[in-house]
Amino acid sequence: MSFDSASDDAHVAASDDAFDSPSLAILGWDASRVAELASLSSACSVELTPARVARVDRGALTVLTGSVPMRVRPSGRLFDFDANGAGEPVGTPAVGDWVALDGTVAVAVLTRRSTFERSSSDRATVAQVVAANVDAVFVVVPLVGRSRPRLLQRCLAMAWQSGATPVVLLTKADIATDVAERVAAAQADAPGADVFPVSAATGEGLDSLVDYLIPGRTIAMIGPSGAGKSTLTNALGAGTFALRTGGLRDDGKGRHTTTARELVVLPSGAVAIDTPGLRGLALWDAEEGIGVAFADIVEFAADCRFADCAHHGEPGCAIGRAIAEGDLDVERFADYEKLLREQRRLETRRDGRARALEHVRAKVFYKAVKRQPHR
Repeated sequence: MSFDSASDDAHVAASDDAFDSPSLAILGWDASRVAELASLSSACSVELTPARVARVDRGALTVLTGSVPMRVRPSGRLFDFDANGAGEPVGTPAVGDWVALDGTVAVAVLTRRSTFERSSSDRATVAQVVAANVDAVFVVVPLVGRSRPRLLQRCLAMAWQSGATPVVLLTKADIATDVAERVAAAQADAPGADVFPVSAATGEGLDSLVDYLIPGRTIAMIGPSGAGKSTLTNALGAGTFALRTGGLRDDGKGRHTTTARELVVLPSGAVAIDTPGLRGLALWDAEEGIGVAFADIVEFAADCRFADCAHHGEPGCAIGRAIAEGDLDVERFADYEKLLREQRRLETRRDGRARALEHVRAKVFYKAVKRQPHR
């Protein structure tokens, strides 16, 4: 593990202006966290100190402690069990996590109240935590270029699943020509979520976000490359820090400027997590989130004559009736089915892996019994 890497230290030094040593309360520290940390300290017989992860670089962590930013490393035990000594391995803490420090070593990850997760690859059976302990997820989509409703719906499903509140921000409103039409389309694709057209260049619409930007609250920015996440974060920061930004490429596609997730404190006292542009956003355990993102379809399906209706021509199908009467867009229903199929394929892979591991474990056990029957 490269902890003292010169290149890593140089990058952290360049980013220190984003870490202004805020108080723990501003970062979201509260009474229940105090009690959890005290319990961990008692179990370890060591006085642990709290910190929030602001950045992860090759396994090394930059954390905020309420005094000064620190560079720490995660304990190996995090790769064996969670903070309670059971369940799945935690691995490297994610940006937004609260960790318990023993000196300069993160020995435990405190309970995650929300996790924005995705599958680490198309074929993976493990989750990648994009951000932890997030109160609101700002789904950032540009108003220029081609419309991408499927990406918006996917982001919304995962945001709802995380336990955070999704908010759709349509950026670059100052240079878009069809703002009203795009806003109406986004509202149709995002039932239950607020939709705001904004401009980081002019400040248009930023005052609509004040209810989300209060001390102790955490927001995460997600969206495609070139959507303007870092530019928007800089605008909300009002010059207190400067995240790296880049313009669109000649072909109109976004530049992949942000390369790591980074937590910064805004002047309002809220905490923002900027994330790299998501080239791929594979689902992870998001069936409930899909149901919330497509609540209108779930509501229609509840009126089907048969509980196991497949919604493909069955008699008394409320989905088919809604499509025929123009109450439901057929493409939206197709997108819903596509996400459900992807989720079910993931569940099958995960179950298959679990069955294979159990099969291997059983073979090892019975071979041991044959070798030593009286053990």
